[in-house]
Amino acid sequence: MTALTLSTAAAAGLRADAIVVGVAKGAEGPVVAPGAEAVDQAYDGRLAAVLETLGASGAEGEVTKLPAPSGFKAPVVVAVGLGAAPEKDEDYDAESLRRAAGSAARALAGAKKAVFALPLADAADAGAVAEGALLGAYSFDAYKDNGKSAKTGKGAKNARNGKAPLAEVALLGGKPRDKAYKAAVERAAALAEELNRARDLVNMPPNDLNPASFASLAQTAGKEHGLKVQVLDEKALTKGGYGGILGVGAGSEAPPRLVKLSYTHSKASKHLAFVGKGITYDSGGISLKPAGHNETMKCDMAGAAAVFAAVVAAARLGLEVNVTGWLALAENMPSGSATRPGDVLHMYSGKTVEVLNTDAEGRLVLADALWAASEEEPDAIVDVATLTGAMMLALGARTFGIMANDDAFRTAIHEAADEVGEESWPMPLPEHLRKGMDSPTADIANMGERMGGGLVAGLFLREFIGEGIAWAHLDIAGPAYNEQGAFGYTPKGGTGSAVRTLVRLAELTAAGDLG
Repeated sequence: MTALTLSTAAAAGLRADAIVVGVAKGAEGPVVAPGAEAVDQAYDGRLAAVLETLGASGAEGEVTKLPAPSGFKAPVVVAVGLGAAPEKDEDYDAESLRRAAGSAARALAGAKKAVFALPLADAADAGAVAEGALLGAYSFDAYKDNGKSAKTGKGAKNARNGKAPLAEVALLGGKPRDKAYKAAVERAAALAEELNRARDLVNMPPNDLNPASFASLAQTAGKEHGLKVQVLDEKALTKGGYGGILGVGAGSEAPPRLVKLSYTHSKASKHLAFVGKGITYDSGGISLKPAGHNETMKCDMAGAAAVFAAVVAAARLGLEVNVTGWLALAENMPSGSATRPGDVLHMYSGKTVEVLNTDAEGRLVLADALWAASEEEPDAIVDVATLTGAMMLALGARTFGIMANDDAFRTAIHEAADEVGEESWPMPLPEHLRKGMDSPTADIANMGERMGGGLVAGLFLREFIGEGIAWAHLDIAGPAYNEQGAFGYTPKGGTGSAVRTLVRLAELTAAGDLG
C-alpha cells in the first residue's frame, strides 16, 4: 500500500514528483485553500489567477497541473478542487478533504512521491486527507502483467495505463510528534488497508474466490491479527441444520461455508455482531438471471467482505468492544441438485421457508447467520448485503439503505455513515408488506409484494432476529460496486462500501456513545 508520512518541512525544499494544493470555488472565482500559502507566495500571490486562466474553477474533484515555481524541487503543482469554499471562520469538512485527496492520488498514478499541502486545521483533517489519499491510490491489478512478460521475462508496463499507484504521500503541515496527529494517521492507514482488502475481495474473479477460499483467507487474517476464527463446512452446516445456507449452495460444486470471526477486548463491556452476505457468485440459480445481469455478480459477496474488513480493522485499532463477524458464504448456481422454486427449506432458527424465487437467495443465507448471531445475545446486530435491485431503484448507485427494528439505532447508523463520508438513507419497514410473504405451505415465503421489494427483504430478515436485540440491515446493492468511472477516492469496481460505517459504529460503542 502507499506509504504515508507527516512532514513539517518547507514546501520548496521537499524532493517529490508533485506538490498537491487545494483550490475552492469562491464567489468570484477560484480560491487557494489554506496549506498552500508558501506555494501561492512563490507565484507572487497569483496562483488563483493562474489557475483560473488554465480553466480551473475549484469544483469538487477537478484536477489542474501546472509547472512548479522557480526554486521548488518538485517539478509540478497539482491543484485539486475542494468544491464550494466554506463560510468565513469555518473549516473545510472532512469529506471534501477525503475526496480531494483521493482525486489527487488517482491523478498522480505513476509518481513515486507527492507532497499534499491541503488544509489541515487539526488532527482529524490530517486523518481525512490521509484516508482519502490512501483510498484514492488503490488499484487492483493482481490478474494483469505487472512487470514481466511470461514469455520474455522482460519488463512490461503496468496495465493501469502504464502507471503504478502513487507510491508515497507526505502530508505537509502534519505534526509527526503530536500524539493526536500520529494517531489519526495511523487509524487512517489501518482503515484504508482493510477497506482495500474488501475491495480486493470484491474484485477477485469467482473462479478463485469461492466459499472455501474466502474462508481460508479469513483464517489467515485471523492468525495474523489475533482473531478467533471458526469455519463450518458443509458437513457441520448439515449437522447444525443450517438449511438456508445449504439450500442456496446446493447447486454448486463449491460447497458453502459459515465463518465466524471473533475479536475480543479484555476491557469491553459491549458486544456487536456484524453479519455479511457472501454469495461469491450469483447466477440466480434455477431462477436464472437474464442476459446482461450476470457480469458483475462476483460482487454479491461485498457484504461479507465489508464485515471481514471491519472486524480486522477493529482488532488492529484495539477498540474496547467485542466484535463478532459472521460471513454467510455460498455460490448460487443452477444444476440438478439446486434448490427449486417451490422447495421448502428448514432454517437454522427452526422456521420453514418456501422458496418462490431462487434469486432471492441472499436473505436465506443471512437468515441462518442472523439467528446464529442472535444466540450469542449481542447488544446489537448489523447485517450488510448487496440484497436487492429495488434498493438501487430507490436510492441510486451511491447510497445504501438502512432498515432497523429500532428507530434510534437506525438514526445512529445513518449519522455514523454521514460522519465517515458514506451516503445512506433511513428506510421504513411497513407492516402491511409482511402479509405478502405468507405461505400456505411454510412459515414464510422468501418473496412478497414486488413493489417495495427492498423493504420486503428487510421484513423477511427481521423474522430471524432474537427477541430484544437491536438490529439494522444495510442494503449496499448500489454503492458496493462502481460500474461507472472512478471519482474522488472511489475506484471503478469494488468500493468497500459500509466498512467505514461498521468501524465507526464499533468506535462509538467502545466509547459508550452508541446506546
